[in-house]
Amino acid sequence: MSNEPTAKSDPDQSQVYQIRIAGHLGAQWTDWFDGMTITLEDNGDTLLTGKVVDQAALYGLLKKVRDLGMSLVAVSPVEHGQADQSDLK
Repeated sequence: MSNEPTAKSDPDQSQVYQIRIAGHLGAQWTDWFDGMTITLEDNGDTLLTGKVVDQAALYGLLKKVRDLGMSLVAVSPVEHGQADQSDLK
């Protein structure tokens, strides 16, 4: 049994993520969240969508959610072609 990961990923390729938080954020928070697209959903959640360069950057974004005192609902990687192209800033 090997400890090697079975799938190799390109370290130079960013991954698109969607981060869902409870409550609405204003558009002025775009810079705080490294240019991610902010979508306010009808159910009261905010969806942050954008490219994340690596796991350290993802953890940094999650720390910002925590620092705002907002509840994290979900974090999901987005498959290629799944997100709207305008979300991929």
